[in-house]
Order: sequence, then C-alpha cells, then structure tokens
Amino acid sequence: MRKTVMSGLLVLVLSAPLTAPAAAASGDGTLHRYARDTWRSMAAMVDPATGVPADKVTGDLSTRAEVTSPTNVGTYLWSTLAARDLRLISGRDATARVGRVMAALARMERHGPTGQFYNWYDPATLQLVRTWPETGDPVRLFASSVDNGWLAAALMMVRNAVPAHARAADRLVTSMNFASYYDPAARPDAGTGLLRGGFWPEPPDGCHVESDYAGTGTTVYSTCHHYGAPAETRIGQYVGIALGQLPRESYFGPYRTFPDNACDFGWQEQKPAGSWKRYLGVNVWEGTYGYRGMRYVPNWGGSMFEALMPDLVVPEATWAPRSWGRNHPVFVRAQIEHGLNEAKYGYWGFSPSNDPHGGYREYGVDALGMDEPGYTSDRERTTTDPGYEGCRPAQPEPAAFGDGVVTPHAAFLALPYARAAAMANLAKLRRDFDAYGPGGFYDAIAVRSGAVSRWYLALDQGMVMAALSNVLAGGNLHRYFAGSGVEAKLRPVMRLEEWDVVPPK
Repeated sequence: MRKTVMSGLLVLVLSAPLTAPAAAASGDGTLHRYARDTWRSMAAMVDPATGVPADKVTGDLSTRAEVTSPTNVGTYLWSTLAARDLRLISGRDATARVGRVMAALARMERHGPTGQFYNWYDPATLQLVRTWPETGDPVRLFASSVDNGWLAAALMMVRNAVPAHARAADRLVTSMNFASYYDPAARPDAGTGLLRGGFWPEPPDGCHVESDYAGTGTTVYSTCHHYGAPAETRIGQYVGIALGQLPRESYFGPYRTFPDNACDFGWQEQKPAGSWKRYLGVNVWEGTYGYRGMRYVPNWGGSMFEALMPDLVVPEATWAPRSWGRNHPVFVRAQIEHGLNEAKYGYWGFSPSNDPHGGYREYGVDALGMDEPGYTSDRERTTTDPGYEGCRPAQPEPAAFGDGVVTPHAAFLALPYARAAAMANLAKLRRDFDAYGPGGFYDAIAVRSGAVSRWYLALDQGMVMAALSNVLAGGNLHRYFAGSGVEAKLRPVMRLEEWDVVPPK
C-alpha cells in the first residue's frame, strides 16, 4: 500500500486486493461462496444504460424494479469494493463500475442549496420518480437524512479505495450538507440537538416544520419527528460529524434509552435502569433494558439492522469498545435467544424485509426495542409488554408465537459477534427451506408456513456483501471509511462512553 495526495485529499492506494479468502480457515470457503452468489444478485440489479442499481430484482435475476434510492446506490458502491477485494471481479471492472456511478450521480437532480439527493430516481433514466410505477400515485420529492447518510458513507469509502475516482467522490460528498437536517434546539434538556428525518422542498400535506438549518437562505419543510433513538439513523450523525458539518457533541443527542422520569416516558417498552452522565458538556441518560438475564441498550424497534448496519461502515466495536463494543454481542445473543428459546422458531434473525406473503414489513424482537408496540418477529404481530413500574401494568406473556419471519441478512450482520451461530443458522435455513437461489439467500422466510420471499433487495444484499467483506478481508470497508481524517474526528468522541451492559450468563 502507498499513499498519494490529490488536491489536499489523502488517498490510500491499494496495489492489490487486501486479502484473498482463506478457504482453509474454518468456514471461510462457505462464506466466500455466499459472497460470490450475493454479488451476482447485486450485479443483476444494475441497469445497463446507466450503471445504477435498482431497488430490487426478482429471485430469478430477470426483472428489476423501476426505482432506486441513494441507499441503493451506496450499497452497490461498497458491494463493488467488496467484490474487488474478495477477487470476485477485477480491479479494472470495479473501477469502471464505480466510474459509471460517479457519472450518474453527477447527472441526478438534487436539492441545490443543500446538495442532498432525493429519495427516488428511475435507474434507467436517472430522472426523479414523480409517480409510483406500480400504482401511478404521485411521489412527493423528499430528502432523507438516512438515505443520504448511506450514500455519503459509500462515497467516503470510494475516495480512499478507488484512486481514479477519489476527486469525484470527494467533490460529491463534501457538497452534501448534513447541517440541513440538524435542529440544534431539539434537546434543550441535554444541551445539544438531533437530526430530523428529512425535508420536502415544497410544503407537504400533514405535519411539517419550516426550516433552514444550514443557513442557505432557502426554506425547506422538515419532518416533525427527530431521530432520537440509537438506531440505523445514526449514520447521518456519523457522516455529518466526520465532514465537520455537525458539532461533535451531537453524538450524545440521541437517547440511549428514554430517561426514568416518573411517567413522562412511561410509554416506552420497559422501565430503564441507569444514571445521568456528562460528556463534552452534554447530559446523557445512560440507561439499559433487561431481557432474559441480559442488559443492553435497545434501538427503536428491536431489529438487527437498526442495531448493526452502521457497524458495517463505522468500526463501532473498536472505536467505542465500552459502549457499542459491549452492546453488539449482547444484542445478537438476545436475538438468538428469542428465536431459539423464547419463540421456539428453531431459527433467528429478525429485521425489516420483504414479507414472504407480500409487501414489505418491519420485523424485529419487540422486547429489544424502545417503542412499546415494537417490531414483532411474526406475521401475527405477537407482542410482549413487561409494563412500566408505577405507570403501566405488565401484560401476560404470550402463550405462543406465530409464523416467525427470519431474514438472512440479520444472520450475516451477526457474523463478527457470533460467527458459529450465524453460520449454523444460515445452513439450517438453506437445508430446511427453498431459501437459496442464483443470487444467494432470498430476502425472507416465514419459518412455520415455509413461505419464502423470492426477491433480492439492494439494501439487504448490500448488507450481506459488507458483512462478508469485513469478515473475509480484514475490515476493509472500515478502513476505507476511516481514511481522510474521519477516524480522528469520530473515534475520540465515540470512545468516551461506558454502558452498563450485562452479557448472558
């Protein structure tokens, strides 16, 4: 590896893929085969006219969706880096693929004052989607802090991993202003702010807030809600801090759990245990929830991708060893416990996915989320409610759970923290169901009815590729993201916290 400087931008130049898969190592050959097949589905999503991926493709790899999003483009970019480093494609092919995406992004219409991409584009023409192809219903232009966060994270990787396109990637990502989502007055109790979900350039129907947080002189119409839970939405904060657009103190804005303030937050899933601490002048309630002998920091719905998708890009366990580094393995263990011992499905891994019976739905483990109704692990929406002492009575435990819906990407996300269990779970899904096709694992399996969603989603397959790449190529995507001064901005903030997480006995 050598270093070069382009217009002040430090670029890490890789003369060869980081690591060839070591088939002799335990299970690596199987994981490499999964990566090879998963890449086939990612490549099948790419529109030949533009080089941009669709949102999803049918299980036979023949029919692509007619829409795409910034997240889809981001997951394809990092999947291309993964495919190169795992020797599934050549370096020349990877550079060409990334170049086509860079050219496409430069053509796509954005919100000019903030540089933010809108949510939906036609992958064949790169035009904004104004009506849904399936229904003809109108689509309001909307810029999402999460979708733009994932695209920006991928561009930050490209500028350190593909020298030929480093300048283009850097120009794009530094033109994206994440201050446009940041409400600095959102947490007056803590002394910091929060990101809003996104904004519309024109007034929408329903709740909205006029804003111009980035000081562009142009009013936009932000969502009424902020992102206040430690879910996948934290990617926007990581990117904003890394780009110097958000104050580093904002890292402590999202609640770890809601505080134990009498019944002010008595609607949350359970009564937390914790205490107030102070970091960089910000008051932080460091609470944890309990589940079957463990204590952990929850996310909003209790799903695996909320917990672990950011960890694919940001090395959270390394940069925050006493917080995320403690929490991730416990959260994985809790998902396993639910699938195998509480719900007794025989399988585990619960995360938003295609519904095997049609549509798309949020799945998770209700007990692991902050939202009291929560995301459930079965189609019947079987919930648990331990109550909140003094505020809400506990409800009886369910007698049984229904048709649990397992998504393979959740098991891949768990690989760094429970490798043997994840590989065994995937092997059982493949053995017991028609769960594997030409592009790898299909998106979701209803384990009691046996119904399978035979689709491949760019989001979910992109998570699979990232997880496999980090495991097989020694954290390559983490290193790409960390370059260009990103680690120096994020790591000192992330390492400060110490969560009272308790692993299983």
